[in-house]
Amino acid sequence: MLKIWGRANSMCVQKVLWCCGEVGIPFERVDIGGEFGGNDSPEYRALNPNGVIPTIDDGGFVLWESNAIVRYLAARHGAGALWPTDPVERADAERWMDWQLSTVYPHMPTIFLGLVRTPPEKRDMAAIGAAIERVTHVLAVPESRLADRDFLAGARLTMADIPLGISIYRFFKMVADRPAFPNIEAWQSRLESRPAFEEFVAGPLH
Repeated sequence: MLKIWGRANSMCVQKVLWCCGEVGIPFERVDIGGEFGGNDSPEYRALNPNGVIPTIDDGGFVLWESNAIVRYLAARHGAGALWPTDPVERADAERWMDWQLSTVYPHMPTIFLGLVRTPPEKRDMAAIGAAIERVTHVLAVPESRLADRDFLAGARLTMADIPLGISIYRFFKMVADRPAFPNIEAWQSRLESRPAFEEFVAGPLH
């Protein structure tokens, strides 16, 4: 059985859990990281030398990096669905996964740690505001993309939607005062209606 190391309220772990839920992969999850600790232990570092989460073990194959894990699991268990088999469609989906990491995610820790983990009197509002402004600016890209399609890579959910879907879900929960993004908001509603999203992603941020 697939084994996943990582706490369930981690954004990066949720990518993997949501992927598993979509394609029906049974798994065992071990709480590690954050309030659970353990990610700096020699045992865990032997699996993941970075000491971060998530990490998986799939029949002896150990893999870390959340987007790489989603790609692997989608290819192995969701080929033709989450993982497009057409090379053009697959490259399109992978583009959005890379865009989430390079363009949106770098600003998310500043916003999350500032607004969720830091008391109001200790917040660096200048840094938080700059990060919010940057994310708001780049959301024009998926807003345009979703003007004529239900999901990022076309008519159906693919691995493209998982990383960015979680990032924007969190951003919207943390930042109520923002411009309207009607296409993204409609897409988010489609994502949130999925049982696997409801089970593994939806809920309060910690």
